[in-house]
Order: sequence, then C-alpha cells, then structure tokens
Amino acid sequence: MRDQPQAVMLFAAGFGTRMAPLTADRPKPMIPVAGRPLIDHALELVREYGPETIVANVHYKPQTLIDHLQKSNVHIAHETPEILDTGGGLRAALSHLGDGPVFTMNTDAVWSGPNPLQQLASTWDPARMDALLLCLPHDNAIGHDGPGDFIQGDDGRAGRGPGLVYSGLQILKTDILHDIPESAFSLNLAWDRMLAKGRLFATAYTGRWCDVGRPDGIVLAETLLGYGDV
Repeated sequence: MRDQPQAVMLFAAGFGTRMAPLTADRPKPMIPVAGRPLIDHALELVREYGPETIVANVHYKPQTLIDHLQKSNVHIAHETPEILDTGGGLRAALSHLGDGPVFTMNTDAVWSGPNPLQQLASTWDPARMDALLLCLPHDNAIGHDGPGDFIQGDDGRAGRGPGLVYSGLQILKTDILHDIPESAFSLNLAWDRMLAKGRLFATAYTGRWCDVGRPDGIVLAETLLGYGDV
C-alpha cells in the first residue's frame, strides 16, 4: 500500500441548496465563476499537482457534469439511488481511487496562492497522521461566516473549536471508512475516531481561499481571482 496520496476525490454530488436558485437547472460544480465552471478551478489545481487518478462523484442533476468531464480523464462515481454524504461517497469510490491515502477536495471554492495540494502533500506524515486538514486563518477565508472549525496544537494535532477554517481539502487514510456501519455518513465520523487516537492533524494554507457555496460568493471569488479588490 502506498504512503503518499496519488488519487484525488472531488466532491461534486451535493444538492447545492445554499446556491439556489442558480442550482435549479444544474449541479453546483457547473456554476460559472470567472467564465469557467467551479469544478474547472479545482481541476486546474489538481492537474497542476499531477496525481495518478482523479475521481468525481455525481448525484444531483448529474448529466451536465458527466458530459463536461467525459473527455477529461476523470473517473465518475455515481451515487444512486441515494446520496451518500462525504464519508459514504468516498467509500463508494474506493474502487476507482485504489489503496492508500487520498486527497479529498470540495469543488465550491477558489484559491489564490501556492498550489494547495502541493502544500498539503509537503506536510503529510503518514507515520503520525491518519488525516491532514488544510485550514486557513479566518482573515484569509473569504466569504466564510462563523468562528472557524478547528484549533491546532503546537505539534500540529487538530482539535474541534473556533479558530482555523477548514478549506474542504485534506489527505486522508481510507481504511477507517470500512469500520463505519452506515451507508451514508459524514467524514466527521472518521475525524472523530482519529481525534480520539490523536491522529487528526491540521496545517494552515499560506494563500487565500474563497467559499463559493452561496450566490454572493461568486463576486467575492471573481474579485479574489483578479476582477477587483477584496
């Protein structure tokens, strides 16, 4: 089993409820930002990093996304008839992803700064870590409301609490997923088990990131990408 991540799971199956009404006729990853679908912004970073395998899951209004990705060397993991949430969706895609740790990445954000996958990989230590979360100081998390998701200890171990904002990008060992009985479940369940063992870690991204989960996030994201000032 490999120790370094060479596969990326792009989460693209959600209903995009916060992005309504723009998701009435398309899945959220196909919402345009700066003239390109959101998922293409994620794919640009992924391809720049150069993993062996890229997988995207689909569920809500999937055909537009499938058509968009059909010539892009991205494997499609269909979630049907029910959506499986992040943990269940990742587990269902393991036949595409293979063994060993994987990146998982949300597709409703844009980034400005160094390649976040590269920065995460440079900090990954499989001997100590079962998951490594890429987080941001609140001032660098544009469009994010709330006090934050995780705190970071002096040794890099993560704990839950206000502080750093989770970016939606991580490296995670997938073997723990097989111990969870539910078919549909959040990766929060896996993180809780890692927290109990002291094997959940966090690191801070050195650039900026914008949440594009709501319609007002589009203008903020386009500004971050150079269409104005944030």
